[in-house]
Amino acid sequence: MLLEAKQLTQTFGSHVAVNGLNLQIARGSFTALLGPNGAGKSTTMNLLIGLTQPTAGQVIYGDEARIGVVFQSSVLDERLTVGENLQIRARQYRHVAPNKVAEVSTELGLNEFIHQRYGTLSGGQKRRVDIARALLNDPNILFLDEPTTGLDIQTRSAIWKLLQRLQQACQLTIVLTTHYLDEADAADNVYVIDQGKLVATGTATAIKARYAKAVLQLTTRDVEQLRERVTVRPTQCRGNQLTFTVPNSQVALDILTATRDLITTFEFRPGTMDDAFLALTGKEMR
Repeated sequence: MLLEAKQLTQTFGSHVAVNGLNLQIARGSFTALLGPNGAGKSTTMNLLIGLTQPTAGQVIYGDEARIGVVFQSSVLDERLTVGENLQIRARQYRHVAPNKVAEVSTELGLNEFIHQRYGTLSGGQKRRVDIARALLNDPNILFLDEPTTGLDIQTRSAIWKLLQRLQQACQLTIVLTTHYLDEADAADNVYVIDQGKLVATGTATAIKARYAKAVLQLTTRDVEQLRERVTVRPTQCRGNQLTFTVPNSQVALDILTATRDLITTFEFRPGTMDDAFLALTGKEMR
């Protein structure tokens, strides 16, 4: 393991923010930490990167682990240019090659605005610079704390294509916290945290299969006859439109096959990470 947390615990007075958390992160993997507001995600991230010392438990890094961090809020100076910011940060490390800033700037497409002040950049441009800063010391594990919050969908997609390319090219290990749950769909391992405790873990596919229900919505020319043919009760019936919540696509296919001569239109939606998340943590606002 590149990183392991054992019985990680953090308390603030009588409040337990992280409660006996166990994590295992393999080299080259993509791990997502998910949870509602106040669940303990950011506290866990701070413990893993060493910003906070745990009340109990320990964080164990493998040999030659080097970390990079993209924080929720940028740590760069808005009055300096992109190049100036990166050069200053590069000099804070001991063994960064003289051409490293030029290398990451080319790799992340920063050259077109390298002489522009950081504060004048768009949100997506700033995020690319933040990632470049985090990569200056050639980390083999990159922590991303809600890196795409506030970005439009096109920019989010571009950022993730960039990260996936870096992960594949450099065998980069990625640890992510996010409120955009679709960003965890490709995760090798997902840890869902609620009230400081681990409530579920597994691949994104396994968690969706276990906790997310699929939805089949169909319109029929004969509601009563359709009801008689299927053993699954609809969760909703409005006029000639019925909605079924089903555990998997096979059950949906069985319903469609048994009633195909009665159906005029249908729509099937597989269970999503959002569905699984709500099933695990509840639907109330935090």
